[in-house]
Amino acid sequence: MATETQRLSEIIAANAPLSLEQIIKLEIDEWKRSEHLKWMQEGRRYYRVDHEIRSRKRMMIGEGGMLQENKNLSNRKLIHSFVRKLVDQKIGYLLSKPISIQTGEKVYAELLADIFDKPFLRTMKNVGKDSISAGIGWLQVYYDENGILSFKRHRPEEIIPLWRDAEHTELDAVIRVYDVEQYVSSKKQTVTKVEFWDLRGVRRYTLNPPGLVSGVSGLVPDEDMPESGHFIVSQGDDDEVQTNWERIPFVPFKYNDDELPLIAALKSLVDEYDLQTSDNANNIADSPNSILVLKDYDGQDLGEFRRNLSQVRAIKVSGERGGVEPLSIDLNTDALEKHLDRIRKDIYEFGRGVDTQAERLGNSPSGEALKFLYQDLDLDANDIENEFQASLEQLLWFVDRHIFNTAGRDYSDEQVDFIFNRDIMINETEAVNNVRNSAGTVSEETLVANHPFVTDVSLELERLRKQRQSELDDPYAGGDEA
Repeated sequence: MATETQRLSEIIAANAPLSLEQIIKLEIDEWKRSEHLKWMQEGRRYYRVDHEIRSRKRMMIGEGGMLQENKNLSNRKLIHSFVRKLVDQKIGYLLSKPISIQTGEKVYAELLADIFDKPFLRTMKNVGKDSISAGIGWLQVYYDENGILSFKRHRPEEIIPLWRDAEHTELDAVIRVYDVEQYVSSKKQTVTKVEFWDLRGVRRYTLNPPGLVSGVSGLVPDEDMPESGHFIVSQGDDDEVQTNWERIPFVPFKYNDDELPLIAALKSLVDEYDLQTSDNANNIADSPNSILVLKDYDGQDLGEFRRNLSQVRAIKVSGERGGVEPLSIDLNTDALEKHLDRIRKDIYEFGRGVDTQAERLGNSPSGEALKFLYQDLDLDANDIENEFQASLEQLLWFVDRHIFNTAGRDYSDEQVDFIFNRDIMINETEAVNNVRNSAGTVSEETLVANHPFVTDVSLELERLRKQRQSELDDPYAGGDEA
């Protein structure tokens, strides 16, 4: 892609007389060849449990020494969805509980709660899955048909960011490339659409449209809406104004600062695990009829021998020494189990997750043992949270502008804290005892917040207040009748 520190205007000036459309096409071509897109596609594919082993063929040396597929051998394709489990584990740990949004201004807090509602939190979980499986996830800020501020999740493969800085913190422009199905000359065809977003608005194109001469760049302005603003502002009944944000309305959510997906650290390990278990399954399946020694076989060829053996369970031999003897193969299961156990440990080690089948997990581990077990997952969650905090700050900029434009209130200087409430596994008995033993040492609110049965601290404190008031009003309430 273009040099990351170059502004788009500088790129166009430096490459004159290339047009904007030609530069967009060059960026698209380079993106399709990039290693970044390759890893992104691999990560998404493995999350869908579509592993390398699925396309495996059992090969043999054929005529002329050429390799060819041997369809007579078993070809088990065992898939182990470690990547999907680790991605879901990280998201469940970090984003399964609602994000708490805290600010000192009450009205502002209520406005934020209305915008960052339950549908937004569900979208955040899906963007988080994109982030870990593809290295980066994307949210677009837009207004829906009812004029409500909304957030749209885009597939990471569709978004080509043009960064303003080498640290990838500010966007200069965004190219979105996606396929749609349309009817062209009464035939259903896949058409590639291109959107170019910068501070001047949105330009829309069709890439190499069927039946049209596309020119040098291959981009043809879209027929329905070739150009528009980021959104439309209504001024009266019929007056509409195309308006742009002061920033590109796309917000990245990164898994790490390198924007590398989880699969980059695990692919070779997961492929080896799939391969070894599949090979072992093939050996077991083929062992009853794996290698046979023929003596004075009275047949045409080995293919006929195999057919007779599988179909009629009989073969014809000739001569006094004729016969069939199996050549047994010993399966070294101990070595295989040790190898697979080592790979499994490496997958969870470098995938920074928790192996729920680990022997050290035990039946009822202590709180300290759980902290140790979750240490790697916690470290990864810390990195993800740091990246997401920065992204939510960018998202908050659009929210503040929206509130100012619609309500006339400027909250941009207000401090807002996004608190990720992690789903931490605890020893409940130990936690309850700790709460009980801390009574009188710390505040009641702290005790309630740390009790494992409490999900809403404010609601539980209100229940306690009502319960105590009821006991004061009627001290015999709930007691045994005389």
